[in-house]
Amino acid sequence: MRQFHLTPPLLGFIVATRAALAFGAALLLADRIPKGRRRTIGLTMVALGAATTVPAAIALLGGGARG
Repeated sequence: MRQFHLTPPLLGFIVATRAALAFGAALLLADRIPKGRRRTIGLTMVALGAATTVPAAIALLGGGARG
């Protein structure tokens, strides 16, 4: 089994990327906010979460793996 050394900033970054992705997806599914605003904010949050997933994965797997 692989063990990972997570520093608090790295853990916070990973949590924030997952939260942004989930928040954007939830906004796209919600119906309490006007459609135009909901779509703009939701797609932005999904794009932000998806784009920051790659650096988070590289930081976790490339720099934090111990073995």
